[in-house]
Amino acid sequence: MHCSSPKMVCETKIVADEHDAIPGTKKDSMIVSSSHMWGPSSASTALNPVEDRDMKKDAVFIREFERGDHVEVRRIFNEGITERIPNTVFRGLRQQPKTQFLYALLTLMCFVVTKSFALTCCAPFILMGARYYYSRKVILGYLDCALHTDMADIEAYYMKPTGSCFWVAMLEGRVVGIVAAQGREEDNTVELRRMSVDARYRGKGIAKSLGRRVLEFAVRNNYAAVVLGTTAVKMAAHKLYESLGFRRTARSDDYRLPGMSRTPLERLFFQIRHSRYRLQLREE
Repeated sequence: MHCSSPKMVCETKIVADEHDAIPGTKKDSMIVSSSHMWGPSSASTALNPVEDRDMKKDAVFIREFERGDHVEVRRIFNEGITERIPNTVFRGLRQQPKTQFLYALLTLMCFVVTKSFALTCCAPFILMGARYYYSRKVILGYLDCALHTDMADIEAYYMKPTGSCFWVAMLEGRVVGIVAAQGREEDNTVELRRMSVDARYRGKGIAKSLGRRVLEFAVRNNYAAVVLGTTAVKMAAHKLYESLGFRRTARSDDYRLPGMSRTPLERLFFQIRHSRYRLQLREE
């Protein structure tokens, strides 16, 4: 299996005018360096000590990756990728009308050949079982590829190269989300990568805060645009990118994940939709 390694700033404080220019960011939010908290600049002064403690308990901190975060970062990434297996098998099939037709045709052929209602009724379950097997095989292969390239040494891939960075979201003293930015000199863009949030902490706006951090990073470092590619099946992920200002620029219904062998059976039982998004920050 061949796994291609991703290519290889100090953070400076972003000013208010730049912050207002970032899509998906509220004007009343305060932008601070990675060691501070996202939140209103004056809200804490109006709260009594009890309310202040409650607010801080629920506050999300976005900071740069540190070596001690590695275990939790890999756990969140691992869980985020493996949960795509059932999503790809079942929800993903809804996005593949040609595959649905093919599976229906195979089921009909089963009846024509065997004349057995019992076997024909079992055919859809056999097809979905094969789909689950190959989806698991391909996605775990992709996970293994990632864990042996950029996710094996985050410091080398994201923290040391100029124009790239990796952040973690902290809540209640633990790492609950991750995101990376990888600069691309050839077209002066930065790619948003590896965004994932611990399933137990979703619905708190953590993913949006992580996305905004990448946009701020891109503005500070004078990138012309932010781009990303996603195979997410859930519509919530696509709505998140759109809420941040991204626009879909391309879509493929037969995407090849890194590590795929593309055998006939693999192509029959594994298909995944890949979407490309772009947020233009300034004209070149």
